[in-house]
Amino acid sequence: MKRIAVVGTGYVGLVTGTCFAETGNNVICVDIDEKKVDRMRSGEVPIYEPHLDILFERNIRDKRLTFTTSLDEAIADAEIIFLALPTPPGEDGSADLRYVLGVAEELGKKIKSYKVIVDKSTVPVGTADKVRAKIAQYAKVEFDVVSNPEFLREGFAVDDFLKPDRVVIGVSSERARNVMRELYKPFVRQGNPIIFMDERSAELTKYAANSFLATKITFMNEIANFCEKVGADVDDVRIGIGSDSRIGKRFLFPGIGFGGSCFPKDVQALVKSGKEVGHDFQIIDAVLKVNEGQKIRLIEKAENYFGSLNGKKLAIWGLAFKPDTDDIREAPALYMIDVLLAKGATVVAYDPEAMENVKAVYGTKIEFSANQYDALKNADGLLIATEWSAFRNPDFDKMKASLKEPLIFDGRNLFELDEMKDKGFYYESIGRKTILPK
Repeated sequence: MKRIAVVGTGYVGLVTGTCFAETGNNVICVDIDEKKVDRMRSGEVPIYEPHLDILFERNIRDKRLTFTTSLDEAIADAEIIFLALPTPPGEDGSADLRYVLGVAEELGKKIKSYKVIVDKSTVPVGTADKVRAKIAQYAKVEFDVVSNPEFLREGFAVDDFLKPDRVVIGVSSERARNVMRELYKPFVRQGNPIIFMDERSAELTKYAANSFLATKITFMNEIANFCEKVGADVDDVRIGIGSDSRIGKRFLFPGIGFGGSCFPKDVQALVKSGKEVGHDFQIIDAVLKVNEGQKIRLIEKAENYFGSLNGKKLAIWGLAFKPDTDDIREAPALYMIDVLLAKGATVVAYDPEAMENVKAVYGTKIEFSANQYDALKNADGLLIATEWSAFRNPDFDKMKASLKEPLIFDGRNLFELDEMKDKGFYYESIGRKTILPK
């Protein structure tokens, strides 16, 4: 059993703290938001993440997971302190380290015994050195700084943490290495590796992984756009190349671009880090450019169909950047809404989990529907932006009865082309032929 403090209760911090408590550790999470801390103390999970609520409630009940607004209280008995703080992109794309370094300074002033301080946040290469230097300005005791990037997929974060493909740990101290090995031992019993390396390599591993996946997604979107021009079917192409073990099947589904809290921010930060040392990431620069255009691909299709979107009422299914989360950060749906409003369209939206977050952004500028079918009433067409399971097998007859005309622009390729033809829809998707109603 380890005594652990987690500074920050955002997405990463809350999953990290809860999952460490689930394996028998005593975890105290600290956050400056008093109302949020009170909600968590009462058993309320402040984010939507499948299966997290069960672990959260159990570990609060068993007193392995507690919450505080006091950094002093959190670190007093902690052997390991995780920094799970936001690193938002600055105007130039660089990661903003003010929160990480601010807490590091406080830790330097407050720690009274040896601690292992772990960067869990996604941070640029060299951050561990900056954290170490900041703490060393004030600390009178020994400490170690470790880089331990997270690889959590929203919607699957609990499984990803409890059964990781790998655990990456950047460490230069044998003492800290032993602490981290012992901490993660319960999570790798099936033989998946704990990979030790230096701190800078660990920091870069996270950026490199996300940038590669973003590149894979963007490449497939480029192929999909080309398929539309030459009459090929991107689904067939995807299956054909995905069967190659060197390429693999995952992250090959075309769509309307990547979003979320990680890919856009991390790719931008890697580009900025490269420029700081005179290195030009040409491929990743192109990924960012292509992805921006892909987010409004459905708008282009709709505008080509209608001629003008002014005065049109369009329904949107899906607001979260991906299914099984309420996260709307960099969600393609929001980019679409902005363009639709600017072009004079009316928007009515539905999402199973993310509507409250979107209401906080748009207020009454758009309409929100109680369910996916009500969103279609008297709408000129439907745009699908998120591949929620509930959207995959809808009542097509009900859809046709609600829409002014049977018109779908699908940014996630949810439906089979033959089915759309049989149902009598006008149907445009990504990288496939357009289906015309009978």
